Amino acid sequence: MRNEKITPLYERLSRDDELQGESNSISHQKQMLEEFARRNGLPNPTHFTDDGVSGTRFDRPGFLAMMEEVEAGRVEAIVIKDMSRLGRDYLKVGQVMEILRQRGVRLIAINDGVDSLKGDDDFTPFRNIMNEFYARDTSRKIRSVFKSKGMSGKHLTGTVIYGYLWDEKREHWLVDEEAAEVVRRIFSLTMEGYGPYQISKLLSEAKVEIPAVHLAHFDEGVNRTKPVKDPYGWGSSTIVNILKKREYLGHTINFKTRKHFKDKKSHYVDESEWTIFENTHEAIIDQETFDNVQRIRANVRRYPDGWGEAHPLTGLMYCADCGGKMYVHRVNNGKRDPQFTCSQYTKVPCGTLCGTQHRIRAEAVLTLITDMLRAIAEYSKNDRAEFIRTVQETQAAQQTADISKKRKRLAAAQKRAGELEKLICKIYEDNALGKLPDTRYEALDAQYAKEQDALNAEIAELEKAVTGYEQSRKSAEKFIALIDKYENFDTLTNTMLNEFVEKILVHERALKGSQDTTQEVEIYFNFVGRYIPPALQPVPLTPEEQEELRKKEERKDRLHQNYLRRKANGKQKEWEERYNARRKAKMEAAKAAIRAEDMEKGIFSTVSQLPRQEPRKATVSASAAV
Repeated sequence: MRNEKITPLYERLSRDDELQGESNSISHQKQMLEEFARRNGLPNPTHFTDDGVSGTRFDRPGFLAMMEEVEAGRVEAIVIKDMSRLGRDYLKVGQVMEILRQRGVRLIAINDGVDSLKGDDDFTPFRNIMNEFYARDTSRKIRSVFKSKGMSGKHLTGTVIYGYLWDEKREHWLVDEEAAEVVRRIFSLTMEGYGPYQISKLLSEAKVEIPAVHLAHFDEGVNRTKPVKDPYGWGSSTIVNILKKREYLGHTINFKTRKHFKDKKSHYVDESEWTIFENTHEAIIDQETFDNVQRIRANVRRYPDGWGEAHPLTGLMYCADCGGKMYVHRVNNGKRDPQFTCSQYTKVPCGTLCGTQHRIRAEAVLTLITDMLRAIAEYSKNDRAEFIRTVQETQAAQQTADISKKRKRLAAAQKRAGELEKLICKIYEDNALGKLPDTRYEALDAQYAKEQDALNAEIAELEKAVTGYEQSRKSAEKFIALIDKYENFDTLTNTMLNEFVEKILVHERALKGSQDTTQEVEIYFNFVGRYIPPALQPVPLTPEEQEELRKKEERKDRLHQNYLRRKANGKQKEWEERYNARRKAKMEAAKAAIRAEDMEKGIFSTVSQLPRQEPRKATVSASAAV
C-alpha cells in the first residue's frame, strides 16, 4: 500500500544565525536534510522553511503550516538540522515535542543525535535550555550596544516624530516648519481651552494632513506604505500623543520602551526609567507652554455649561474645604448665569463628603481675577523693584513654612530607613545563628520590608518637593515676564487664564441664605502661588467704619432671623406661592427665548424638529425563519 504521509524537512534561519556563516544557511540545511531523508528512505520529503525569523517566536509561517499537517495526522517524521532550528524557548520546544509524541510523529535532529524512535534522550532538555540561553545572551549583547548608543545622547529610533525631519546623515533632527506650525497650533488651542476631540475636528475641517501622510511625503514614518482611508482624518489619540511628547522641548528621550527577547514586542516602561538628554535639537514648544498644557490636561474634565462650550474656569476651581473639583452648572431661571459648585457635595449620600455646595457665580470669579491682574500690572509698572521684592517675599513666606516641615520629615524618614536596614541585618543574623525562630523571622522581615517600601516612596516624594522648592525660588522672574507680556487685562482670554492661574480655592459664604454676604476666594498664580498686590490688601478700618459695619451685620443678621422664623411658621411659603405665580410666567418666557436662541445656533434640537420617518419592517432570512 502506498504511504500517503509526508516527512517535513524543517529549515529555519534568523538574522543572528546568518552571522555564523554558510553552515546555517537555508540552502545548506535543505541539502543536508534531503540527503538524510534519501539515505534513510523517509517517505515524501517536503520542505517547510522560515527564513529570517527568530527561534524565540512560534508564530512562524513555515512552522505553523508544518504543525497543521501534524494535527491532520499526515506526518510520518520531522527532520531538522539541530534542536535550535525547532526553537530557542525550552518550555515551548518541550510542549511541541510532547505534541509530536502524542501524535506518534518521529522527531530527528541530525547534528544533536536526537531520534525519538530510539527513545528519550536525557540530555535533550538541557540542550534546549542552552539554545534558549544563546538567544538570551544574543539579546543581552544587542541591548548592550543600544544602551551604549542611547547613553551617548543619539536617537535610538530610526523614525522621526511629526514636526521634525532627519538631516542628510540621519543623525540629528531638523525642524519641519510646516508640521511644526501645526504642533504649535495644537498646543495653542489646548491653552485656549479646546479638548483633543475639538482640536481634531478643527484640523480635519482645515484639511490639514495627518502625521502619517505628511511624513510619507518625505519617505518617513512607519505607515508610509499603507493605504490611508482619510488623509485629513485626525483623531483624538493623535492629538493626545502630540501633547505628551517632551521631544518638542528639544530633548532626546531614550529607553521609553523595552523588548523581551522571546516575544520581540516593545513594552512601555515607567517614566522614571527614561533617559533624557536636554537641548539636543531645536525646540518647537517652550517649557512654560508645555508645563501649562500638562497641567490643563491633568485637571480638566470638560463638562459643558449647557450652551455647547466648556467654561474658561473649568479645571481651575477647587473646594477650599474638601479639595474636590468644582463643576459649572446652568441655572434654570431663564438667565445665562453659570455657577460653580463642589462636586463632592452631591456624592451619594448628599452632603457627607462635603457639607455644603460652596456655590459661587463664575462671573464674580472672573471679575476678581481681572481686578487682581490689573492691580498687579499697574503695581509692577509703577515700582518694579518693590514689586519684585514683594513677589519674592510672598513666595518665600508661603513655601518656607511648608518646606521646613518637609525637610524635618525627610530627615526623620531617612533616619528610620537606616534603622530598618540595621534591624533587617540583625534579625537575619539572629535567624542564621538560631536565636530567632523561622516563623518569627519571616513575620518581622515582612513587617520591616513593608515599612521600608513605604518609607522609600515617601523619601522620594519629599526629596522631589525639596528640590522643586529650590528651583522655584527663581520662578518669580518668570511671573514678572508673564505680566510684561500683556499690555492690559481688559479682556481675559482662556489662554491668559491658563497662563496665569494655577488653581482657585473657593470657601463657603460667611452667611448662607443671605444675598448680601462675603465669600473668600483664594487665587493661586503660576510660579508665585497666592499673591495679593498692596492695592488689594485688607486695610484696618477706622472706628467709624467698624461701627457702620457692625450695624450692617446686625441688620443682616436680624433680617436673616426673620426669614428663618417665617420659614418655620409657614409664612414664607405662603408668600413664595403668591410671588412664584408671577415669577414663573416671567421665567418661562426668558427660558423660551434662550432655548430659541440655542436652537438657532444649532446647539441642540428637540425631538419634534427631527425629520419624520416611516417605520421600517425587518426582513428575516429563510434559514433564520426555519
